[in-house]
Amino acid sequence: MHRSITGSYLDRYQRLSRGADGADLLPVTGAQRRFVLVRAMDPAGRPDTVPLFFAFPSGSVDTGRLRDAAEHLAARHPVLRARAQVFRGTPVLRTASPAVPLEEVRAAPGEGARDALRRVLGAWAVDGPPLRLFLARDTGPEHGEHPGEDVLAVVLDHAACDGQSLARIVEDLGEAYLSGLDATDVSADERAAGLAEYREAVLLQLEAEHRASSPDALAYWGDRLRAVHERAPLPGAPRPTGAAELDVPGGPSGVPFATLLDACRSAARVLYGAGQVPPVGYPWGGRPAGAPPVVGCFLNTVVFPAGTHEARPAPELTATQWWDDLDRADTPFDEVVHAARTAGSRWSGALDGLLTVDDARRRPVLRLGGATGRETQVDGRPVRAPFAVSVVQGPTLRLRMVWDRSVLGDAAAREAFAVLGGELRAGLPVG
Repeated sequence: MHRSITGSYLDRYQRLSRGADGADLLPVTGAQRRFVLVRAMDPAGRPDTVPLFFAFPSGSVDTGRLRDAAEHLAARHPVLRARAQVFRGTPVLRTASPAVPLEEVRAAPGEGARDALRRVLGAWAVDGPPLRLFLARDTGPEHGEHPGEDVLAVVLDHAACDGQSLARIVEDLGEAYLSGLDATDVSADERAAGLAEYREAVLLQLEAEHRASSPDALAYWGDRLRAVHERAPLPGAPRPTGAAELDVPGGPSGVPFATLLDACRSAARVLYGAGQVPPVGYPWGGRPAGAPPVVGCFLNTVVFPAGTHEARPAPELTATQWWDDLDRADTPFDEVVHAARTAGSRWSGALDGLLTVDDARRRPVLRLGGATGRETQVDGRPVRAPFAVSVVQGPTLRLRMVWDRSVLGDAAAREAFAVLGGELRAGLPVG
């Protein structure tokens, strides 16, 4: 009888949670399992973080009130006060007190606020709280800053959140700040109910992932990814990442995803050469029917074989393959890697590229009392993959690519981005 990785994980988690030291353990989804295990096996101990940056008028943020509001969120949402770890060989979250550090970052001589934030985020300790705040004070326009602005970084361990969770965290943080709430405003009964809801949501997700790990699904992924093999070398000494960005006219329906996959395939051809099949990952999916809408129970990473050995395939073929992939998108990442290797792939599970699509029209702004934050970018931060492409849907499509400069050269990365942007423009519907 077939036994999935997810089914085995559920058995191990149930045994651990029934033990004397397992009362504060929470299960993790397949997506979270990927982040925890990748981090545990990374010899450099690099973190996976999800930051949002907001510029506020200088001096407008009450740091004590903001810390209280963040700790209120951590008391309400178990994943924001839980530490990811591998306990007796099993990835779990261990709950802790709802402590959220807020560091006021002072720029060193010659630094601006964004330089200072890059520096402190580069020193992120992986064993600390999953939610942390950093406020970089304005140092003036001589360092390229906007005069009269402070920059707030709201940063989460990626094992604790995805894009859906980020939107809710931003909204809840602003409401708690406005109301002057802190952790003591969440009762013991409310915390217990939150734990029960989180556990229920994750267990429902794991049951769905177990069903999606059938022999037929694993055979599909084994055949689909048989030729995949990551091409990028291991990263060298950390360097500030490169970045490029452009706006592309787009209609209200956004970008056809198959067109974007084709454009990423062409970018991979520039970066890795012809005759290769590098793996590109993208998030997809949703919560099972009936699962509580908790923060932190989130999406799977789906793998796209960005084959660069053939001439550019017809968009219709990519679209058909993509729809077939989505029929099996709940199969957890580690199951997919195992299926590919069983089929003969030399793939280790590392990704040569990442792709995300976001709708800025649905993203709430962060309001702290009477001040509204302007979302901004802090370039140069580490990225887990050799390159990462993001498309943000707004009045136009904002296309952005960052790359690890210890792996990819600037000239090749910029050429790849130009190819990607050109193909995306050409493939978008007119009007």
